[in-house]
Amino acid sequence: MNQPTTDTPSQTAAAPFLKWAGGKRQLLPEIGKHVSADFAGRYFEPFLGGGAVFFDLMTTMAPRSYLGDANAELVATYAAVRDEVESVITALRVHEKTHSEEHYYAVRKQVVRSAASVAARMIYLNRTGFNGLYRVNKAGGFNVPIGRYTNPTICDAENLRACSRVLQDAQLVCADFASVLAVARKGDLAYLDPPYVPASETGDFTAFTAAGFGPADQERLVGVARRLKETGVQVLLSNADLPAVRALYAGFEMRAVKARRNINSKGGKRGYVGELLIW
Repeated sequence: MNQPTTDTPSQTAAAPFLKWAGGKRQLLPEIGKHVSADFAGRYFEPFLGGGAVFFDLMTTMAPRSYLGDANAELVATYAAVRDEVESVITALRVHEKTHSEEHYYAVRKQVVRSAASVAARMIYLNRTGFNGLYRVNKAGGFNVPIGRYTNPTICDAENLRACSRVLQDAQLVCADFASVLAVARKGDLAYLDPPYVPASETGDFTAFTAAGFGPADQERLVGVARRLKETGVQVLLSNADLPAVRALYAGFEMRAVKARRNINSKGGKRGYVGELLIW
């Protein structure tokens, strides 16, 4: 593995290096109430996204972690940051030096092969694209327009090295959530943060993969959560605070929380939305 260099203090805390729709940074204090200080099991997160909960957990403890997502490019990016972070940083610095609207759209069309190039492309597009969105069309092509940033942070080398350190003992897999959770056992902790049930037909935002995440997937997730609960796995979920979600998770405990969400092209429709923590 291409390990982080030693010129950065090892005590630097790792923070998410990607922006992600529905990210959980705001809710970390609430989520943290459900993780005991003496937790000694394994940690599972099959909808990894920006990884805010994982990185926060790793600031106070170091459980064996099983991280997954159905987004192959996302998982490949995490793996490259874990295994060859210096190569990722080198590639990102090239994007940093040449960033422009022309460069953004040229990179958006690129098909890259090496692990470091895949990671650098994704981080660059994420840090400079509109609202940090990750959205693909039905053919799987990334189609987010450039954002209007004055001075975007493209290469935070210190944080990438910190992320690489805490990812060293994490198992990463591109797979369906049920596959990631298949080996969870009594005493483990699973945090499930799926694409949310949409509040309206026009409010759906599940285009993190070409296949999306629909009602059948939501039903299947409930079944997996119930199975985990029955086998002694501590299960914590997030979803939209909607009557349909409350009905889906009947029998679970739940609590309403508020989080600010900015994923809307119309500024007037951004703001605080109701979410549920379910356990």
